[in-house]
Amino acid sequence: MSEKPTTHFGYKQIAAEEKSGLVGEVFDSVAERYDVMNDLMSLGIHRLWKRFAIGSGRVRPGETVLDLAGGTGDLTRRLAPLVGPAGHVVLADINESMVRVGRDRLIDQGLVGNIDYTLADAEALPFPDNSFDCIYMAFGLRNVTDKARALASMYRVLKPGGRLLILEFSKPVSRGLRPVYDLYSFSILPTLGKVVADDADSYRYLAESIRMHPDQDVLLGMIEAAGFERCSYHNMTGGVVALHKGYKL
Repeated sequence: MSEKPTTHFGYKQIAAEEKSGLVGEVFDSVAERYDVMNDLMSLGIHRLWKRFAIGSGRVRPGETVLDLAGGTGDLTRRLAPLVGPAGHVVLADINESMVRVGRDRLIDQGLVGNIDYTLADAEALPFPDNSFDCIYMAFGLRNVTDKARALASMYRVLKPGGRLLILEFSKPVSRGLRPVYDLYSFSILPTLGKVVADDADSYRYLAESIRMHPDQDVLLGMIEAAGFERCSYHNMTGGVVALHKGYKL
C-alpha cells in the first residue's frame, strides 16, 4: 500500500490533503484584522511592494484581471480603476472569510460594477481557458499545497500575450539582514499577533511558511517549467520580498 503524499504546514510535515483545511483555519482566524496586521508587520512597506507590483503589470483600460488569493481586496481596490468600466477584475480566494471581508470593504468604498468575487482553489481555477489578460497573486502562493499545479492552472486561464505577476516573501540576499529578519519573524511577529489579533500561533505559521517557500531562483524555474516565457524577478527590501513576472506567449 503506497503512502499518502505529504507536504509542509509551516515546519510541520502533514498529509497533503490536510493543508488547505489548516491554512483555511489560519485565515479564518486573522481575516478581520488582516490588513491592520499587514501594516504592523511590514511597517506599512507592503503598500509600496504592492504599488510596485501594480505598476509592473501595466494594466490597461478594458482588460480582464484576476486577483488570485486576493483576500481582503488590497490589489483589487487599485486594479478596478485601472481597467475602468469596460474592464473587469475578479477577486478570487479559497477562503470564504477573506472574500467576505474584501467584498464588504470594497463595496463600502463604492467600488462596484466591474468587480466579481469568487471562491477558487488556485490549483484548479474555475475559469475557461484564455480568460485573463493579467493575473496577480500577492502573498498567496506559499500557502498553496501543489505550487506546480497552481502555476499550470494560471497558465491555462491566461490569454496568449498575458502576464503573470507573483508577489511573495522570499529569501534576503544580504547575510547581515538574515539574523535581524529571523529575530523579527520568530519573536516580534508572534507577539504582535497575540496583542493585535489574539492569535500568536497563526502568525508563527506565517513566519514558518515564508521560510519553507522556494527562493527566488527556484520559483523562477517553477514558473518557467509551467510554460511561461520571458520570466524574471525583482528583489525588494533586500530580497525579503520578490516580484516574479512571466508571459504566456
